Amino acid sequence: MKKTQKRITALIFLLIVILLPFITLVSKKENFSELENRVLSKKPEFSLENWFDKSFMNDFESYVSDHFSGREKWITKKIDIELMTGKKEINGVYITDDRLIEKIPEPDNDCIKRSVDTINNFAKSVKTPVYVLIAPTSAGIYSESLGKHAPQLDQKEIISGIYSGFNTNVLPINVYEALYARKDEYIYYRTDHHWTSLGAYNAYNVAIQKMGFIAVAYSEYNIEHANDEFLGTYHSKTLYDKLLPDIIDIYSYTGGNSVVSCEVNNGMETQQYNSIYFRDFLEKKDKYSTYLGSNQPAVTIRTNLESDKKLLVFKDSYANSFIPFLTQHYKEITVLDMRYIANYKDYADPEEYSQILFLYNSTTFCSDDNIKKIMY
Repeated sequence: MKKTQKRITALIFLLIVILLPFITLVSKKENFSELENRVLSKKPEFSLENWFDKSFMNDFESYVSDHFSGREKWITKKIDIELMTGKKEINGVYITDDRLIEKIPEPDNDCIKRSVDTINNFAKSVKTPVYVLIAPTSAGIYSESLGKHAPQLDQKEIISGIYSGFNTNVLPINVYEALYARKDEYIYYRTDHHWTSLGAYNAYNVAIQKMGFIAVAYSEYNIEHANDEFLGTYHSKTLYDKLLPDIIDIYSYTGGNSVVSCEVNNGMETQQYNSIYFRDFLEKKDKYSTYLGSNQPAVTIRTNLESDKKLLVFKDSYANSFIPFLTQHYKEITVLDMRYIANYKDYADPEEYSQILFLYNSTTFCSDDNIKKIMY
């Protein structure tokens, strides 16, 4: 009996060691993992040079790892085992009972100083009022739900430190307290790093009043639950599947202004749309791109508002679900993403706008060095 068991064990081991790699090599290869939201490694080309410098074997190992048969199931099982042993962090993301929370990375103080100095100098150089909104991520709002096993930086303090560096030409907008007061509501996605439309609305409610307008009341919006199967960036990092998928909501205010056009400039050509919502993304992995579409250098939104108010926005993707609320207050909104722009003056003249808004989440502002390009 023992010999039979040993033979069966050996056979299973051989099947795993020989058969699975063989299946991996002959199976169809994908270039992109929808579940992990990333490009997969390509099969390396052999040469004597990459053989002797060992880069071929390293690249081949990455290739096999990315395309291993049943890979995503193996990863999920591995994560389950790690969690059973008490591990709470996977790829920089803490796993809690009701959400995934990023481990706030150490701020790059040099990067922060460059960005703050750039915005200060920019605000001095233009006549247009300049506002800055640094949004907390869910890690800054829900850090209390993490135990001692999950050390976390104080994001509220980080944002306050950033704001203290601005001169009197810059008008900071603090939305932290408004969001923290509503932390029991659905203001951040469970599986993604963005705020929800409800979170964006609460930030808008504070910001728009700071910018001199009366906010549209929450009760005046019709809310469409456009999709309830959204698994976001934190899910892609962890592949943790024990949480409810997120919901993509679309807010409509039928009693006010309408969007006349949405022009998307990808740096080479401009395409015009009649909506700021790109519903094709509801059927894709990246469902958050329903708001304004995938990240592009420039987007210009025009409404039928009987006014000459124009807004220029420098932003990261947190602005995408925030901007729809602004369409009730401006005739035109130009949105620039400096990650894809060398010279912003190719797209907009600040003096032609009524107001300028910098909107970034805290993590991005502490690490993204692209803001400094504004002074080039």
